[in-house]
Amino acid sequence: MKVKYSRFIIALLLIIGLGTVISLTTKDMLDDVNLGLDLQGGFEVLYQVEPINDGDTIDETAMRATANTLDSRVNILGVSEPSIQIEDGNRVRVQLAGVTDQTEARELLSTQAELTIRDVNDELLLSGADLVEGGASQNFDDMNQPMVSLELRDAGKFRDITAEISERPPGENLMVIWMDFEEGVDSFEQEVESSDPKFISAPSVSQPINSREVMISGGFQGEEGLQRAQNIAALLNAGSLPVHLEEIYSTSVGAQFGEQALHETVTAGLIGVALVFLFMLVFYRLPGLIAVITLTVYIYVTLQGFNLISGVLTLPGIAALILGVGMAVDANIILYERIKDELRIGRKLKQAYQKAASQSIWTIFDANLTTLIGAIVLFIFGTSSVKGFATMLILSILMSFLTAVFLTRVFMNLAVNSGMFDNKLWLFNVKEKDRYSLSDGKDIEDLTTPYDKFNFVKYSKFFFGFSIVTITVGIVFLSIFQLNLGIDFTSGTRADIPITEETTVDDVEEELVALDLMPSSITTSGDNLVVARYGEDIGQQNSTMLHDHFDELYGSPPMISTVSPTVGEELAKNAVYALIFAAIGIVLYVAVRFEWRMALPTVIALMHDVFFMIAIFSVFRLEVEITFIAAVLT
Repeated sequence: MKVKYSRFIIALLLIIGLGTVISLTTKDMLDDVNLGLDLQGGFEVLYQVEPINDGDTIDETAMRATANTLDSRVNILGVSEPSIQIEDGNRVRVQLAGVTDQTEARELLSTQAELTIRDVNDELLLSGADLVEGGASQNFDDMNQPMVSLELRDAGKFRDITAEISERPPGENLMVIWMDFEEGVDSFEQEVESSDPKFISAPSVSQPINSREVMISGGFQGEEGLQRAQNIAALLNAGSLPVHLEEIYSTSVGAQFGEQALHETVTAGLIGVALVFLFMLVFYRLPGLIAVITLTVYIYVTLQGFNLISGVLTLPGIAALILGVGMAVDANIILYERIKDELRIGRKLKQAYQKAASQSIWTIFDANLTTLIGAIVLFIFGTSSVKGFATMLILSILMSFLTAVFLTRVFMNLAVNSGMFDNKLWLFNVKEKDRYSLSDGKDIEDLTTPYDKFNFVKYSKFFFGFSIVTITVGIVFLSIFQLNLGIDFTSGTRADIPITEETTVDDVEEELVALDLMPSSITTSGDNLVVARYGEDIGQQNSTMLHDHFDELYGSPPMISTVSPTVGEELAKNAVYALIFAAIGIVLYVAVRFEWRMALPTVIALMHDVFFMIAIFSVFRLEVEITFIAAVLT
């Protein structure tokens, strides 16, 4: 075949063009990636929305009003890209990636923000309905101390109230200002004796006040006081919540955790991709080089596509991206191995490529589509982090199919049709001594491989026996010890506490005992991490105390995750549904695409792998979390 250098030049120009675009835009692309809270730190909470008054119902209007109020409160925190989503079952999920003060965020979100003014007997004098909307502001008094200024709707009503209060004897002529007063729980009589009372202030009134402006001062000292005054003013302007919010799931990740997770995950990913590239170059040579180019393009276009759909990149998302690299490599290997086989039975390079390309496309399509079924099931039944994994996996499947199939074929067509490599089959890792002539009439099934020396069928009883023994042992362990389920399924609280090199588990345990927060189990994880697990939700107040205590003690806040029993049951139920529907989807596709007698063994083999992994996790007491389900389904 005559050498066509134009094909080589076109391929070279295409590589240069792709390389130029990627090199010039990669930095901006990476800067635009929205990192999830597990990669940059932050706070996520899922609220169950409940009516304030018995008999009230939660409708779509109330849910939208709740989401709008939460959005206004998030703006107080200055979070650039918050995520507030209304979910089924009257729930609202709030994700605040990059928030610096998670304790403040938690308080701002969950507080009712209903300001009331009462007398010493807790009788209501004024409520939020008496305030001008948006009329709160933070100012300074004559002593340059922070205060909150409120604007009233009716100055006459305020004059009448202050006139009546001013006539009461000393000690009773007080106007007690409350934020989120709880009937039957809070009382001025109890709180006035406290060193840190729940009411904001309790000024005395000596004469009628004829003004529409109310000044709240005296309880805002120092920087913390200034911040508190600013938050109260902002909360009042944002409006009170029309509902009660019950926290049923939460997780908080410190910035140090996020940075470390991002660094370690990216490093591991780069090493994995580099090893894949090296493998392809060593074992497939010229086609391997083409695979390296197309895989690089795959990673680039996948991240660009993820940015276009405003996706949030999480740790599971990075795992899905790397998984996509493996799937793209599979597609390349299927094609390249078929080319090698066609070359070995005596076909010329062009014929071998055409034959391999036509026969491998459906194998690649089937493999990608069955994985896509699992990814879609994950997206439907998964939580927020699993949905992120599923979104990236779906995008990865589509992009890997485009790059590993179509772009690979563009480069392979140019290389094969250039005629430059017709007599250089060593670049395809095919030796002349291993080739037959077409006249020999050899089929691909007649070719020998290094693996022919090992008779897999001969030792099938051993493999069956090994699987049966392993799964049987796993079943025994499951029946006696069950799975070591994480809080995703059992509910409770988990605290990952970063420690210094000198700190031991006993030291952390002593601190937890001092806080009256003794966990049900406490273990080490890695070199500088202690994991404390609680069988029940320790509550928002204890979570905040634990967070602040270890942040001050070790200089880095713990990562705290809490799952309510309701959410835990739902996650477990959805995990079972995901496995069932994924299996059904794969069975139906294989049955339609091939035959029922092919579908059944396929699913049996898949279920064998699932049960095998469950057995291994049961025997070695490895923790099973929601990401385990995501991994099993892929």
